Amino acid sequence: MKMNFFPYCGHQHAHPHQHALAIETWDACANYIGHAQSAITDINIAVPSGTCVALVGHNGAGKSTLLKVAAGLLPLRSGRIQILGHPIGQCHQRVVYLPQRSEIDWRFPISVRKLVGSGRYVHLGWLRYPNANDHKAIEEALRELDILDLAERQISQLSGGQQQRVLLARAICQDADLFLLDEPLNAIDVQTQAIVARVLKDLRKSGKTVVVATHFIDKLSAQYDGAVYLNEGRQVQPAQGNFTGIPIGKK
Repeated sequence: MKMNFFPYCGHQHAHPHQHALAIETWDACANYIGHAQSAITDINIAVPSGTCVALVGHNGAGKSTLLKVAAGLLPLRSGRIQILGHPIGQCHQRVVYLPQRSEIDWRFPISVRKLVGSGRYVHLGWLRYPNANDHKAIEEALRELDILDLAERQISQLSGGQQQRVLLARAICQDADLFLLDEPLNAIDVQTQAIVARVLKDLRKSGKTVVVATHFIDKLSAQYDGAVYLNEGRQVQPAQGNFTGIPIGKK
């Protein structure tokens, strides 16, 4: 398969394999630098493309770690993982990771428009400025998250709900195939919750794959096609009555 190679980033840009699973892992294990204990251990999941899947577990269960591994931000210690039919990193422009709000320096002097527009950088190279299509994508993302009126505001002036909408707009602006969202519903207002839920529904309708780390289990069956349950870095069976949905675990 032909792949474009961009020396400015060191990554190969491959198109997703047709009919490939969005995420497939084999005994995936990972730990953070300086920590001997595994953050995730023996994770075996298969997430079909075009689905919306929840990662469910308490703080420290391994949800964020699994998302960061899938995004190529944290290396595997052992095991194997494929993203859209490729090893991690070969089609990273088709994968977007949305971190928790607490991981962002909201004091950084940048406007909402520029932060959202940074989602286009993965499609650009050195010495390339955003073109008309990039600006159109930025405008559409701002409008979809109902923050067009905040476009020129400094990000330091945003509320928590507005911050979350800006991060999601940035993710949408990248026009990826796989969305990895870390706690997008955590500590936000009711209006933002409704907007985020609508955007997730629209992404699923458009054939995108969405994996969401969440604490909220009361609406799993209404918002997700399936769920992966984690505890202490390991997959666990859901409690009786909890939502399982499509078969995303592997035997």
